[in-house]
Amino acid sequence: MQRSLITPTAHPKLEEALRLKLQRRSETTGSLGELEPLAVRLGLIQNTLKPKLRSPQLLIAAGDHGLAVDVAPSGAASSIQVMHLLAGRLPMAVFSFIQGLGLTVADAGLAETMSPHPSLLQRKIAFGSRNARVTSAMSVDQAHAAIRAGMEIADGLHGNVLACAALGVGAHESAALVISRLSTVPLRSLVENGNAMAQDQLASLLVVLQGAQGRHRDVTDPVEVLAAFGGFETALLAGAMLVAASKRHLIIIDGLPACAALLVASKIAAPVTDYCVFARSHNHRGLDHAMSIFGASALLELGMESADGTGASVTWPLIHAAAALLTEVAEGDDPGPTLPMTTTTDPGSVSGPRSRP
Repeated sequence: MQRSLITPTAHPKLEEALRLKLQRRSETTGSLGELEPLAVRLGLIQNTLKPKLRSPQLLIAAGDHGLAVDVAPSGAASSIQVMHLLAGRLPMAVFSFIQGLGLTVADAGLAETMSPHPSLLQRKIAFGSRNARVTSAMSVDQAHAAIRAGMEIADGLHGNVLACAALGVGAHESAALVISRLSTVPLRSLVENGNAMAQDQLASLLVVLQGAQGRHRDVTDPVEVLAAFGGFETALLAGAMLVAASKRHLIIIDGLPACAALLVASKIAAPVTDYCVFARSHNHRGLDHAMSIFGASALLELGMESADGTGASVTWPLIHAAAALLTEVAEGDDPGPTLPMTTTTDPGSVSGPRSRP
């Protein structure tokens, strides 16, 4: 696969100008705490002193897993969860609507055929992945196809904000396998969920997942790891993230499968992580370990226990507020330049390139 051309966001002069702009305002309005470094991140992502976020999109990638027969034999069908989401029966759908996020569900590999819906994109690579404990969850060609599907979706969505999450029985366990192989985080740390998980349940789960690890012990290439362990939804999100970052769009990561997708995407194009902030929808300990790979934590910690994507939908207003610090709060009679000025004789010059990938 051709590598995505993604520009790092590092820009020391712009960062300094952003901090000085916020500092000047804090002298009269007071500090706004963690909103200020977030505002700086947004300015660096868009390469401007006045970042503007528009038409945010929440992309939920859905897929079924052959591994689910071993890890969640009695779990609710993924297609039922998708139906509830599309029907507005999940908080995520309601929050997205009232916060102005466009909600798109992409069928990357559900085991059933879904009825048409305006918010549903049919991008099915196969009717569920295979059991990673027995064979590769998908072929490498299927992994590439799912990544390309995500790229096409992200390229067609409106706006410059993309929130990413996944849905599907077995998606968490599949993501844990991908993350563990591509990082130094032990598998146990990614699947253990504190006192809420019985030790015999954890032991049984680890037997299954370690069996899958052993079967694919020699696989290290990121796309081949994705093919070995799945899932289609993770591959689709990885492609979407690559395109979003190439356009200098903000990416909101929510959940373990989204973290796995980001890890795969970062192995393809490392600067993709520059464009990401993190949300969380539940308190599963494995998510803490996954976010630590990127040196990140969630913007909000609300103690929720909900479906991935819920956290992104309630975090969006916070992000929007951070951008408003730089774009909407007046500075006297002058709203300020859109880029930091240099001390050259040309008042129109700027301190750094405005190149786009």
